[in-house]
Amino acid sequence: MSDPDDLVAEIEALEGKLAQAKASITRRFIGQERVVDLTLTALLCGGHALLIGLPGLGKTRLIETLSVVMGLNGNRIQFTPDLMPADILGSEVLDTDDNGRRSFRFVPGPIFCQLLMADEINRASPRTQSALLQAMQERMVSVAGEDRPLDAPFHVLATQNPIEQEGTYPLPEAQLDRFLLQVDVEYPSRETERDILMATTGVDELDSTQVFAPGELLAAQTLLRRMPVGDSVVEMILDLVRAFRPGEPGVSEQVRETVAWGPGPRASQALMMAVRARALLQGRLVPNAEDVIDMARPVLSHRMALNFAARARGDNLANLIDSTAAAISRTEAAA
Repeated sequence: MSDPDDLVAEIEALEGKLAQAKASITRRFIGQERVVDLTLTALLCGGHALLIGLPGLGKTRLIETLSVVMGLNGNRIQFTPDLMPADILGSEVLDTDDNGRRSFRFVPGPIFCQLLMADEINRASPRTQSALLQAMQERMVSVAGEDRPLDAPFHVLATQNPIEQEGTYPLPEAQLDRFLLQVDVEYPSRETERDILMATTGVDELDSTQVFAPGELLAAQTLLRRMPVGDSVVEMILDLVRAFRPGEPGVSEQVRETVAWGPGPRASQALMMAVRARALLQGRLVPNAEDVIDMARPVLSHRMALNFAARARGDNLANLIDSTAAAISRTEAAA
């Protein structure tokens, strides 16, 4: 086992590096600190993120900036109804050499990168979206009967418009579950919007600079897994995730009457990693109950769904998650 003092020193060094990264990101993506923290959380955890927000709120700009600051080789795919799996994964082409001999050669698709921007991901058909399933989980793709590993690290940051539904396809539950976090991008405050106006409508515009290298991000992801988590936080994570499974013994009547299906074990894993990352971004060595409450909605909201009766009543899933997390926190504190 590593020396605790060495672990503390490594974590403190990483905290300084992350502070530099955030400062560089906010030169181009102004304000919205919550959004920046959540996307950095996804990268620190080695996971993927689904950014949901209206057009023009800076989702694409943020992802492009992250690619520069984190030193990742990035590609962008604009998802459209006519996009095919081969347009993402790549395909084999028939080559003929100077002697007339023919052979197949694999031409890699844009998924062979370290940071993939899947823009308007819900505009492609389920057949095309399925091309991402193996890549997001196993970090490899199978083409023409051969497994081809992807670059490390590999992350998918996808964007989605929550309003416009014409010509879109809902993401399969299996694919949604592969996103570590759902990041809701809201309208900026008046002060932030003023800063955006002043920074982006002049002659010169500030650029972000590279802070991390791919190897350093991989080391940070390993270090995150070494951060200690107290038993009380672990129990709170389990209580919270299991509290949203309608068939689970002891769940509240509200959940039983409201939730159609709840989160699986991957949600517990995601929450365990996310609370560590949040503590790290806030300069703490150990996560606490507040981290669990704060990360509950980004981790759980896309891994569960309201039933028909709850949707008809106009129930709000985010409010249910927040209230249940707060209730569990009070119970844990009183125990």
